[in-house]
Amino acid sequence: MELDNIEKLLEKYFDASTTVAEEETLRAYFSKDDVAAHLEPYTHMFQYFTNAKEERFTKQVPLKPSVNIYKWGSVAAVAVLMFGIYFGNEYQQKQIADQEKARLAYNQTKKAFALLAENFSRGTEKVAYLNEFEETRDKIYNNN
Repeated sequence: MELDNIEKLLEKYFDASTTVAEEETLRAYFSKDDVAAHLEPYTHMFQYFTNAKEERFTKQVPLKPSVNIYKWGSVAAVAVLMFGIYFGNEYQQKQIADQEKARLAYNQTKKAFALLAENFSRGTEKVAYLNEFEETRDKIYNNN
C-alpha cells in the first residue's frame, strides 16, 4: 500500500504537482534503508536534494566593491565614442571643403582651357589668312 502511494507521489512529483508535505513524504521514504529495488535510482536524487538544502554559504560578501572596473570602463568607452564623433565630424567637414575647393579649381581650369582653345582657333584663322596673303604675294612677285 505504501509502495503504491510512493509511486503515485513520484508521478505527481515529476508532473510538478506535489505539495510540500508530499515532497517531505518522498524525502523521508528515500532516506530509509528499505527502498524498493525498482525505485532505488531515485534514492540518490532525493539524497542530493536533502544535502543541497542543508548547504550554507559561509563566505563574507563585501558590501562595497573596492573599484568597479566596469563603471570606469563604460565611462572611458563613452569618452572615446564622443571623441571619435567630434573629430570624425570635423574630418568629414574638412574632406567636404577640400572636395569643394578641388571642384572649383577644376571648373576654373576648364574655363581657362576653353578661352585658350578659342584664342588658338582665332590664331589659326589668322595664320590661314597669312598663308593666303603669302601665296598671293608670291604669285605677284613671281610673275614679274
